[in-house]
Amino acid sequence: MTLTAPARFAAKINPHGPVSLYRDAPGPCHIWQGGARSKRPHDRGQFGEYYGAFHVNGRTVRAHQYAYEQAHGPIPAGAEVDHRCRRRDCVNVAHLELTDHRTNTLRSTGPTAINARKTHCTHGHAFTPANTRRRTDGSRQCRTCERTRTRTTNPERQAA
Repeated sequence: MTLTAPARFAAKINPHGPVSLYRDAPGPCHIWQGGARSKRPHDRGQFGEYYGAFHVNGRTVRAHQYAYEQAHGPIPAGAEVDHRCRRRDCVNVAHLELTDHRTNTLRSTGPTAINARKTHCTHGHAFTPANTRRRTDGSRQCRTCERTRTRTTNPERQAA
């Protein structure tokens, strides 16, 4: 007897995972114990887990996306399913939320998110529109620190 896709999916979940330390993630994580697939090496999460993979209707989908679609319907174009518990192998729909890419990225613990959340430079100057210069790589530079650095490293330029 062949099991239906929802039955196969449910058989690969451990609903007794750890309780998330993050707010807004009620109850324990439901840990995906099926296969995992990653096309990119940086897809591995902070706990060493990969996004879960589930084969359904002739294609492989991410397990958390499948769980979200089963509970809430199709994911709209341009939207992403974010793990509020920050565990990539969790498929608890109470921990999943639909967001845009920017919000999903800024909630993470990666370097992009950490730097984007900074409101001041390392010397304590505020990143305001008037005090911030965008570099060609998209990063921010404090204009106050830049002026100080220029004065101290190029005294000939200041004299001219």
